[in-house]
Amino acid sequence: MIMHSIYDWFSRHRFAVDVVLMSVLWLMTVPLSISDGGYERTPAQMLVAGIFATALLVPLAWRRTRTVMAGFLIAGVAILQWALDITPMVSNIAVPLIVYALAAFGPRWASLSGLGLAMLGSVMLVTRYFYDLTMVSLADLPYTMVLILMVWVLILFSWTAGDLTRTKRLREQALSDRAHRLEIEAQHERDLAASDERAHIAREMHDIVAHSLSVIITQADGARYAAAANPEIAPETLATIAATGRSSLQEMRRLLGVLRGGDQASTRPLPGLADLDELLLGIRATGLPVEFTVAGTARRQLPPGAELSAYRMVQEGLTNVIKHAGPNVQSTVHLTWNARGLDITVHDDGRGATAALSTNPVPQLPTRSPSISPESRNDVVPHSGGQSTKTLHPKTGPLRTVSGPPAAGGNGLRGMAERVKLYDGKLSSGPLPGGGFGISAFIPYTEQ
Repeated sequence: MIMHSIYDWFSRHRFAVDVVLMSVLWLMTVPLSISDGGYERTPAQMLVAGIFATALLVPLAWRRTRTVMAGFLIAGVAILQWALDITPMVSNIAVPLIVYALAAFGPRWASLSGLGLAMLGSVMLVTRYFYDLTMVSLADLPYTMVLILMVWVLILFSWTAGDLTRTKRLREQALSDRAHRLEIEAQHERDLAASDERAHIAREMHDIVAHSLSVIITQADGARYAAAANPEIAPETLATIAATGRSSLQEMRRLLGVLRGGDQASTRPLPGLADLDELLLGIRATGLPVEFTVAGTARRQLPPGAELSAYRMVQEGLTNVIKHAGPNVQSTVHLTWNARGLDITVHDDGRGATAALSTNPVPQLPTRSPSISPESRNDVVPHSGGQSTKTLHPKTGPLRTVSGPPAAGGNGLRGMAERVKLYDGKLSSGPLPGGGFGISAFIPYTEQ
């Protein structure tokens, strides 16, 4: 842990670290560079040697932060040293050091250029100071070649070490970038999962609340109009309302228990096809006749959760019949098992409550929205100002304009389509040729 912290500090303060290293190298090499070292130097020559030694070493302070600039400065000083015939010194160690830095931290072109220039400079150095071209002697040639090869080995070693450092750094950077991308993708997947869960919860709450409120409102309104003529109907109606409310409360508790998680979550199983009889019993209690038929035999079980989707589709379809189909309507629920899966149809023969109102006007309750005909259930559009909606009929044109909030935009049908699509199924809905409205869906046995 301590070593990791020290390494992080060095990584964040590269220039300060390089200044310290350059200063240590200067203290070690400059005194040796300005001494005569076997050469007979005047004080002026020693001063020049000290200046050149300093000029060679100072750019190393930028070897990682301004690598190319440091390379140009050291190369310029070395060429000027050769041109002015200043003898080599210990501070010339800056040349292989900058070759390493260019290979490790500089761009590729600077790395290769520095390598080539250093190898050429080593030949120029040896031929000037260790092999007199004016006095050619073949006996000295092998000695000179050995010196050149030795300098080349030093240069190549520095460049190779720097290139390996570059490769390691790039590999670590690639791994870090990949880990960062994987973290982003994982977060994105978590967000998608949370979004899917929110959509699932929204569909569940819509199905539970819309169904229960539709039944409760229908029963309450019916009781209001029938109480005067038949007071005995009130207890039966209130019992239906109470039963519907309790059932919806249990469903909401189960859903909220799943959100809380842990031991508070309900262990009650989700509704499925086996619960349709109980659902239809509650629907029939509202006064809506429902014909329920099943054809064929299931060859295998539906995918997990698909039965819940089928149950919710029947529930939503019958809820729409209660809300929109009008009085004296007959509904049909038909399940057909075939070789590929389950076909579900929910139909009604009603012409819509609006059509009924045109022939048998009933006082409109202030708390209820206008009913919508089957032909126009998908044609409710919000007003541009968001304060009124207009119901259109394909034959008679505008029926009425009602003040209030914009329509919901078919969330029930959209939710049903999303449920069925989760299991590679298909859903269609629309007005029927002979009147009424129909919803059909297909859910395959297995997910594809």
